[in-house]
Amino acid sequence: MSNHPEAAVAPVEAYEPPYYVAVFTTVRTQEQSGYSETNARMEDLVKDIPGYLGMDHAQTPGGLGITVGYFRDAEALTRWRTDAEHRAAQKRGRAEWYESYTLHVAKVERSHGFTRGESADAAPEG
Repeated sequence: MSNHPEAAVAPVEAYEPPYYVAVFTTVRTQEQSGYSETNARMEDLVKDIPGYLGMDHAQTPGGLGITVGYFRDAEALTRWRTDAEHRAAQKRGRAEWYESYTLHVAKVERSHGFTRGESADAAPEG
C-alpha cells in the first residue's frame, strides 16, 4: 500500500459493469524490509496489464490493510495473477510480510458513484 500524500484522495471511478474486483485484505508482520519497494513495483507493473482499471487502498489504525484492484474482465485478472514478477512478490509476502491475508474475487454487476458538486441527477436509484 503506497503512501502518496501529494495525490488527491478519491476512489476509483464507477465503471460500466460487468467488471471484476480482487479484494486483498492483509495483516502484516513486523518484518517489512523491502516491502515498500516491492509494493511500489507491483503498483507500476499492474498498470501495464491490459484491462486494469485502477486500485483503492485503505489501512486501519489497528493494522488491517485492504487493497481493491479493478479489472475489465477475467482475462485481465488472470494475467495479473499469473505474472511472474507478481508471483515472486506473492511468495515473498507469504514468507516475510504477511501474518495473514484473504483474497476475494468478484464480478461486479452494479456500480455507481457520487462526487459532491456534480449533478445529483447522475446518481441511479437503488
